[in-house]
Amino acid sequence: MRLARVPVTAVLILLGLILQVSVFGRLQLPGATPDILLLVVVGLAMVYGPTGGCLVGFAAGLLADLAPPSDHAIGRYALVLCLMGYAAGLLRPDHGRQRSVSSALLVVAVAAVASTLLYAMVGALVGDTAARHVGLDSLVLTALLYDLLLAPFVVPAVMLIGRRFGKDPVAAAAGDDEGGPGLGTLARYRTTREVSSGPTYKKRRPFGLSKRP
Repeated sequence: MRLARVPVTAVLILLGLILQVSVFGRLQLPGATPDILLLVVVGLAMVYGPTGGCLVGFAAGLLADLAPPSDHAIGRYALVLCLMGYAAGLLRPDHGRQRSVSSALLVVAVAAVASTLLYAMVGALVGDTAARHVGLDSLVLTALLYDLLLAPFVVPAVMLIGRRFGKDPVAAAAGDDEGGPGLGTLARYRTTREVSSGPTYKKRRPFGLSKRP
């Protein structure tokens, strides 16, 4: 992930974490809790690609593991969001611009179900049986419902901010940003070669001889 994207990514992750802990975590909704951090990771991954999405997911998940009132093993949520960010980055649209709302909602739906199941599986491996008491089916359905309701408001805004403020000016000028085709340098080279093709040399006159009138 490019260094120019670090500040905007940090701001979005911190904002999502604050909303997650101080607002949505206190609503006492039935079933799962709306996962704002997952939506932020998915939105940035669909702009940054799989590598950037993996790094963003790991950072967001690790902060969530450390933030109070966390009651699970450190690294559990970081692993989940890291995998979700990588998977969402593989589905990045051309130039990081989502052309249809339905495709973005489909990515969010798959991420919501997969992250809930993966989080429960990792919890079962480390001895956390909270999902069994609540009911895994209820957690999956409510997580899917809450994330789909919030996705049209969160994901497009995150993608827009990521494209506008997370662009590397040097890479953008070269046409080699991760959101683009990455062929800007090659295209300029081919254009230059096509324009300058053909003989460009001039016949040199012998030294000391001047052109006759």
